[in-house]
Amino acid sequence: MSIINIAIDGPSGSGKSTAAKNLAARLGIEYIDTGAMYRAVAYKSIQAGVELEDAAIEKMLEDTEIDFVNGNIYLDGENVNGMIRTLEVSAKASAVSALPSCRTKLVEIQRKIAASKSVVMDGRDIASNVLPNATHKFFVTCDLDIRADRRYAELQEKGESVSRDDVRADLAQRDHNDSTRKLNPLRKADDAIEIATDHISIPEVTELLVSYIEK
Repeated sequence: MSIINIAIDGPSGSGKSTAAKNLAARLGIEYIDTGAMYRAVAYKSIQAGVELEDAAIEKMLEDTEIDFVNGNIYLDGENVNGMIRTLEVSAKASAVSALPSCRTKLVEIQRKIAASKSVVMDGRDIASNVLPNATHKFFVTCDLDIRADRRYAELQEKGESVSRDDVRADLAQRDHNDSTRKLNPLRKADDAIEIATDHISIPEVTELLVSYIEK
């Protein structure tokens, strides 16, 4: 069986990660959450007190291991799924993802994984940079206020004490940082299929992705 690479890009909170995870399960292939990888780096920098500066992050990454096992992300051997979704980590993940040393290291890992097996990989620049020759490319979009409502509800369910305004502001700042950074900014690849999730459920998004792939 030949290797299939599916690239899904889009802003934070658009539903791309959940849809990508569901799609991978539906197809029986590996799901790679690249956003979680940058969050893991941000989380480690916070825990270790490392400045968000290129040289400092590069040095930290020299002895940093990131891997995925059964949909869980492991940082230096520890499952950090529950620790990387806070507002503090979210804010720093956007900043750390703009550092050349961090992007170079993680993109290297992502390409190596995709070359070895079939994957669904989501992020900000997968189709445009990480996997430009991906078998299928999608760009998932959604209105900012709808994304804020969804993320706020998600954080409330996890017991996070945050305001909806703070959540919206965080998403807006991440959108700005991701789309204006000099190194591989968030953008729709010319040959990617755009899917708006404003008024459709995640299961419906998954079915839509499957329909395009089956074509």
